[in-house]
Amino acid sequence: MLSKNEGGSIVNKELEQEEIVVEKKSIGEVKIASEVVAVIAGLAANEVEGVHSMAGNLTNEIIGKLGGKNMSKGVKVILSGDTVHVDMTINMMYGYSIPKVSKQVQEKVSQQIENMTGLVVPEVNVRIAGVNLED
Repeated sequence: MLSKNEGGSIVNKELEQEEIVVEKKSIGEVKIASEVVAVIAGLAANEVEGVHSMAGNLTNEIIGKLGGKNMSKGVKVILSGDTVHVDMTINMMYGYSIPKVSKQVQEKVSQQIENMTGLVVPEVNVRIAGVNLED
């Protein structure tokens, strides 16, 4: 189900906001929504040379057509304790080594999630959905 959040962005309600507590102190706790982790993963993957775009499902394509930006497109995160497992689907640019780019995506995504959230990332699974010519 698609809806607009408070900021006017279109969001996918199917990605219900699971949260993980990353820090508990006497003054309160810090929670991170799974959607935030997915956005970090998507942004990190797009920084890798050879990645054309994230590949999403039909709901994500509808969001794009409605003018919304879904930065977690093609990313699924599974939060468990202080760890997060990431599954992502990407489109590659033609002419790049799939194994090399996939490894760089895994390293970049893992590093950014760990740096920004403090969560441990034991695995980043990358699925190549397509190969595109550069735009």
